[in-house]
Amino acid sequence: MCAYTHAHAQVLYEISGNSTLEKSYLLATNKLINITFIDTIPNVFNSFSKCDKVITEFAFEDYQAIAALRKASLLPDSIKLGSFYTEEELNNINQALLLTLGMGLQELGRMKPAYLTELYRSELLKKWLQWDDNQSMETFFEQVAQKQNIPIYPLDDLGETLYMLFDREPFQWQCKELIKVIDYPDREIEQERTIRDLYSMGRLNDIAFQVLSPDNTTSISYSDYQVYAQRNQQWVKKLKSYLHDGKCFITLNAIYLGGDQGLIAQLKNAGYRVKPVNRKYTPIK
Repeated sequence: MCAYTHAHAQVLYEISGNSTLEKSYLLATNKLINITFIDTIPNVFNSFSKCDKVITEFAFEDYQAIAALRKASLLPDSIKLGSFYTEEELNNINQALLLTLGMGLQELGRMKPAYLTELYRSELLKKWLQWDDNQSMETFFEQVAQKQNIPIYPLDDLGETLYMLFDREPFQWQCKELIKVIDYPDREIEQERTIRDLYSMGRLNDIAFQVLSPDNTTSISYSDYQVYAQRNQQWVKKLKSYLHDGKCFITLNAIYLGGDQGLIAQLKNAGYRVKPVNRKYTPIK
């Protein structure tokens, strides 16, 4: 088990300028980080208390959205998963799913490869990196906002969210990524461990470099970062009305924020001032 390096990590940013009237705040998150990490981020609760709205990636709160999610995860009737794999590959996928999830292709064979990949990866993270969704810091402030009746606004609508989850990659690419994750689960675990540790040190740019590295052969790599970069451009446009209204608390996965095409860089390119709230603290290198 990795011990987090709590060094006042720079994961909290202040957004101002570009004719905004009020300051807003951006918190980078990581789902593998325990909720207790929040207490080590100076000024995070003070920053949250100044805001009157929370902005996040997406939200699945109503039954219609959940039903749409389930429907979108299914393969069309015209596509059979077995048509894209050899018999040996199908057997490997089936055995891995059975061992990890307790269900195989008999129960899950109608699901899209992207769904199976994420399902399998999630179980790996729970087993090897002690990820507990109930103790994750990722959705903490959304939960607080719900309890305090603070409005929560998603940056992606339902259609955009479903696309990102299930269709951002061509189907044949999804098939290749599933078998790659099945064959090399250790790569996925090590990648997520590295990203988690970089996050705990506040090194958001290094997270982007880790994803973009030529050595990265995991299911989240260069092509995914390019999709995130394009989406960041749209997010900056969507954020404009919220930021000019002011007092936003934006909470997003750190993987979207760092690098030359990350959200922080793109906000700066759009004319906003984005600076660490805790500037006097230097992350450990």
